Parts: sequence; structure tokens; C-alpha cells
Amino acid sequence: MREPKYPDIHVQLSGNDGNAFGILGNVLRAMKRGKVSLEDQEQFRQEATSGDYDNLLQTCMKWVEVS
Repeated sequence: MREPKYPDIHVQLSGNDGNAFGILGNVLRAMKRGKVSLEDQEQFRQEATSGDYDNLLQTCMKWVEVS
């Protein structure tokens, strides 16, 4: 698997009880703390919400380091 776009931003996905909104919020907060541009945050949000739950998880892994 290739390295995420922002490998220095780490987000723990476990413990969110499968809540898609919780996962999305955690990643966006981490991106904000990591000073990711608003443009990239919006691009991530659009991509992450453009499909099903699996798409959300795949998008998270594409953008940030997850555990």
C-alpha cells in the first residue's frame, strides 16, 4: 500500500463504534491541527462522503496515517 498524502497526521479509527460521522470528524480535526489547507480538507471531505462506508475508510487511509 502506498504512503498517505499526509503521513505525519495520525488518526485512530478504532473506538469510533463504526460511526462514519465520528471518523470523518476525527480526520478533519487532525487535518486542521496539522495545518492542512482548507482546500485539501474540503477535497478530503467531498471524496470521503462520495460513497459508502468502505469508501470513507479507504479515503481516510489515502489521506492520513490510520491505526
